[in-house]
Amino acid sequence: MKAIVQDRYGTADLSQFMDIDKPKIGDRDILVRVAAAGLDPGIWHLMTGRPYPVRMGFGLRRPKTPVLGADTAGHVEAVGRNVTRFAPGDEVFGVCKGSFAEYARTTSDKLVSKPPNLTFEQAAAVPTSAVTALRGLRDTGNIQSGQRVLIIGAAGGVGTFAVQIAKAYGAEVTGVCSTAKTDLVRALGADDVIDYLHQDFADGSRYDLVLDTAGHRSLSHLRRAITPRGRLVIVGSEVGGRLLGGTDRQLRAMLLSPFVGQKLGTLVAMANQEDLETVADLLATDAITPVIDRTYTLGRVPEAIRYLHDGHARGKVVITV
Repeated sequence: MKAIVQDRYGTADLSQFMDIDKPKIGDRDILVRVAAAGLDPGIWHLMTGRPYPVRMGFGLRRPKTPVLGADTAGHVEAVGRNVTRFAPGDEVFGVCKGSFAEYARTTSDKLVSKPPNLTFEQAAAVPTSAVTALRGLRDTGNIQSGQRVLIIGAAGGVGTFAVQIAKAYGAEVTGVCSTAKTDLVRALGADDVIDYLHQDFADGSRYDLVLDTAGHRSLSHLRRAITPRGRLVIVGSEVGGRLLGGTDRQLRAMLLSPFVGQKLGTLVAMANQEDLETVADLLATDAITPVIDRTYTLGRVPEAIRYLHDGHARGKVVITV
């Protein structure tokens, strides 16, 4: 099968488009014939091995899984003998090992049925980003109907889902983005939009919940936008040094939170079946809709990674297989 392979940490230029063996599955595994694969910023961290703590779970000297990619949508090709939830031919989406390939291996607890109103490209855009937005708002943020919620990075992969999910939970939503993306954020349902190129979100109203997906503002700056008893959820981090890679801001938030009235939290969300089912229900009822900026063919994955890393994407970048 064709796949994007990178057997050592480094830039996207090290990735190779090549023929490799199809994954072998065990009794509890599922083989997915990939139709499309989603791209998220976490791929850059796994590709480069930075910050260094990433390597603790994914290989100290070189990647344990040389095929890049996690989010996937496609057809079930084969199942192990202990798998009862899915059967060959089922249309599914979720996460797997090595989705930038024609076939990928996963387990049934990381897949759900694809809603019929979604294309495979749309479904592939969902898993990591939508689950991150859901858990950031619902679990860490404890979002409540009627709250005033600020989404920083509202036009990004996580942000576009977060705006829609917050509206689905009955919140009054303000999105923060650049001038070129304000129309998109309004179209997603935001009640108000702040253009950060011309206005500082911390100079005006205060919010019950702030979800920061952009990763560029200091902790003190973010706290100025929160009510005295409000909540801050930091998702991801700005690119930084090799050791912490920008996560020092998240660490400071967790250390400070017990000593202030505001609840300062962070999360690293891993998609699971329960959360994927919740997201699938929202998708099936059109409460949320994936926003796809660009699609790239499998052989152009390095180009897609560079485009996403530049930070200009409106919504998601998707790989078609």
